[in-house]
Amino acid sequence: MTDKKIKGPTELHTFLPNDNPKEELTTKYKVQVIPKDVEVATSLTDPSRFDPFAGRDCETATSDGQTLTHLLKASLGTGILAMPCAFRSAGLVFGIFATMFVSLVCTHCSYILVKCAHVLYHKTKKTEMSFAGVAEATCASGPKVLHKFASPSRYFIQISLFLTYYGTCSAYTVIIAQNFREVFDHYMYNQGNMSHLSNSTVLNGTLEIVSDPIMKTDIRLFIACLLLPLILLVWVPNLKILAPISMVANFFMATGLAITFYYLFQDLSHISDVPYIGEISNFPTFFSISIFAMEAIGVIMPLENNMRTPQNFIGICGVMNKGMSTVTLIYILLGFLGYARYPNSTNDLITTDLDINEIPAQVVKILVGLAVFCTFGLQFFVCLDIVWAEIKDRFTKKPLLMNYIVRTVMVIGCVLIAIAVPTIAPLIGLIGAFCFSILGLLAPVGIEMVVLWNVGFGRFNWIVIKNIVITIVGILALVFGSRSAINDIYVQMIK
Repeated sequence: MTDKKIKGPTELHTFLPNDNPKEELTTKYKVQVIPKDVEVATSLTDPSRFDPFAGRDCETATSDGQTLTHLLKASLGTGILAMPCAFRSAGLVFGIFATMFVSLVCTHCSYILVKCAHVLYHKTKKTEMSFAGVAEATCASGPKVLHKFASPSRYFIQISLFLTYYGTCSAYTVIIAQNFREVFDHYMYNQGNMSHLSNSTVLNGTLEIVSDPIMKTDIRLFIACLLLPLILLVWVPNLKILAPISMVANFFMATGLAITFYYLFQDLSHISDVPYIGEISNFPTFFSISIFAMEAIGVIMPLENNMRTPQNFIGICGVMNKGMSTVTLIYILLGFLGYARYPNSTNDLITTDLDINEIPAQVVKILVGLAVFCTFGLQFFVCLDIVWAEIKDRFTKKPLLMNYIVRTVMVIGCVLIAIAVPTIAPLIGLIGAFCFSILGLLAPVGIEMVVLWNVGFGRFNWIVIKNIVITIVGILALVFGSRSAINDIYVQMIK
């Protein structure tokens, strides 16, 4: 099975903006490879060597600036809303350094995935690859013992991507329902009681709103009500039609976050009373949520495949480092301020902590809910591409009808999962710990080890040592993060 036959999730391919087709690629790409790799070294020294980027369609390629914008959009997802919850598990000060560590590891793993892909371009004479294609080519061009795992590795990555984004869609459903429910309950049950002092407490000088559990609509009911709107949303034929909706979603999310920061800066007088380091038993929760929030491994290869100058994607001052540095700063800022402003909160999302009695807070909840609803379609199409590519050959008589049946069944599954687990933190924690640990940490490390098998691992085998450390981190996040999330989910289900 070739990489061209079944491509990975290329949700960005259909709506990335075009650049001026008259511009020419003026920078030649060079890959620094240790001379022991004879096959690649020969292709690089030969004047007529294969250039993997010369065959790309420059008319539809994106510039560095456009790629950076899409990277920021992919990384600054809804996971940012849960960063104060993550800091609550790690501590105010430790959370800063832990977030930087998670960002460093995630960025490095994305870096080595792209770097290995560039080497494989020369080995396989291909101009682009999906994540699954990189895994397949790695096994196919590696030691003979791995050749039989080429196709299984592709399917493994595809299945992992599907589980990751399908779980993310379920988490999005809960987030939408939670934000809309708060506004609905306020006007349905509590309108006119603006003070709500009977349901508020002052802890460490910070006003904490504690909603009366009797005056809440069951969130499962709201999730069920989202089924029809979500079905209509995913019935949109293609992502080109969703592109304008995506731009609106970006505006809604940016406005909501701006108003949220306004609330967070209002009162930080009691920041000294906030724990600087959390309990060790809660650290797995932090790492699971932060990995979910920061990982964008699923869109790294589609972004690279669409660049006019892919050599600028990696490097010290490359697009990836610029984007992830900005993302890390924003995540630390929101996590730190959110925990400092609401240190005694037990909510999973920062938007839930905002005072529902105030109009700006209500606007935030509505905007964030609408933004996540619009973004649901983009995440869903990743899952649809994976599933439909595998089954479409079985439905040649009425492919369009079956396509829409598959879309409907998949949405129903998302909603059912959300109804079963209507709590954000455990759900995204499980996705981050299980799915993103495998895709974002363990898979890239394994790919690098195989690609460099006949090349060498640097002086003192430092690459091996580095990858062992990352593997240990990935396994710890996978085991302890998943166990903690599953335990929290079990507690929620038996309530």
